[in-house]
Amino acid sequence: MRKADLLTLFDHMYWATQRILDAAEQLSVDEFVASSSVTTRDLRATLVHELDVEWSWRLNLQGRLSDDEADLSPDDYPDVAAIREHWSRDEADMRAWLEELSDELLAADVVSGLTDSRRPLWQYLVHIVTHAAQQQADAATLLSLAGRSPGELGFLEYLSTRA
Repeated sequence: MRKADLLTLFDHMYWATQRILDAAEQLSVDEFVASSSVTTRDLRATLVHELDVEWSWRLNLQGRLSDDEADLSPDDYPDVAAIREHWSRDEADMRAWLEELSDELLAADVVSGLTDSRRPLWQYLVHIVTHAAQQQADAATLLSLAGRSPGELGFLEYLSTRA
């Protein structure tokens, strides 16, 4: 996969995340943490889980994830602003790292400390993007049920906003 294509996929991922966070800010705290029988987690836990996946996979692929680093806890994020602040920092770190990568590095095999399997780096990065799509779909479902749909999150919708 070419670096330029991967950067576009990550840009779409972050664009969709911002739409979800914008919609989530319209909820009351009770709505934000309300349990769900429709998805695996409540909205706050879904967002924190996705942030955790992006953060931990980046550190893992950079060889910087230590065994003693705990999963991020929803309880540490009382509101959307706290999640957005952390996500903003992590997005900046991810984008900076992605900019450093070349097509050759993306094609090179790496061993993930999270899975102990060897794959080209780009495949792990696409995993981050596709995992985000699943979590974004769950978040969009919960927001829609609460009357706060984030709107269309699809790739073509994203591209139309960039034209």
